Amino acid sequence: MNQVELFESYRGYLFGIAYRMLGSVMDAEDCLQETFLRWQNHAEQVENPRAWLATVATRWCLDQLNTARHQREQYIGEWLPEPLIIAAPNSNVEQLESLSTAFLVLLERLSPAERAVFLLHKVFGYEYSEIAEIVGKTPAACRQLGHRAAEHVAQARPRFKVEPSIQQRLSEQFLQSCATGNLNGLMSLLTEDVVLRSDGGGVVQAARNPIYGPAAVGRFLLGVLPKLPANSVFEPRLINGQAGFVALVDGQASGTLILDMLDQQIAGIYIMLNPQKLQHLTQSLG
Repeated sequence: MNQVELFESYRGYLFGIAYRMLGSVMDAEDCLQETFLRWQNHAEQVENPRAWLATVATRWCLDQLNTARHQREQYIGEWLPEPLIIAAPNSNVEQLESLSTAFLVLLERLSPAERAVFLLHKVFGYEYSEIAEIVGKTPAACRQLGHRAAEHVAQARPRFKVEPSIQQRLSEQFLQSCATGNLNGLMSLLTEDVVLRSDGGGVVQAARNPIYGPAAVGRFLLGVLPKLPANSVFEPRLINGQAGFVALVDGQASGTLILDMLDQQIAGIYIMLNPQKLQHLTQSLG
């Protein structure tokens, strides 16, 4: 393989690291572009391409996270990661769960260094000695960061092990209840502690705080749907490894809705309305 072909063979792997680090498809693509530019300048001297590329990508992401923390603190309303359409999900449960919106939101509680160490160790299988070289810290420091991050995540880690047939049934019942305005039917699908979060980024109207409980969530959904454009089409899709819908208006993505399912009910709903975080979707749906 030549240098370009070798880099392309690692593209999916590098994107997986960058997207989980940044929660942004567009920023992950920027990371890959920057990594490729550096690769072109150093490829001939690299002995271990996988480790070298992972190091460059991770350090670029760390720089971005360190500068983005203030921006996210100033973000208007709820911050949610950009939705990612997955055509053929990885059979690795650990990796698939680490793409879920709930999991990526949970990672926001970690420092950039904790996030990097946790993902590299738990999701991508790096040893702490290897991670130390990637992030520029000692193995002992990485081990401490990893353990601290794991404790934070374990306290609130979401669980998603719902059979595909149940996912499909709940999704269809959810859409039907919303379409017919059946509040009682909708509420019956939701857990008692269901939470709805929506991200408008201050650009479009969205709930700025989480909505809790089946009654409040149900009323919110049935109050919002009639305000959508009459020609809206809801297309079922696997989004971030979970059942969801993409709202299309004239072939353009205007929003996404992801359902977190637990056992036989829906435990969480994530709605993305921020147009800046939907720009990449129309192309990926083609």
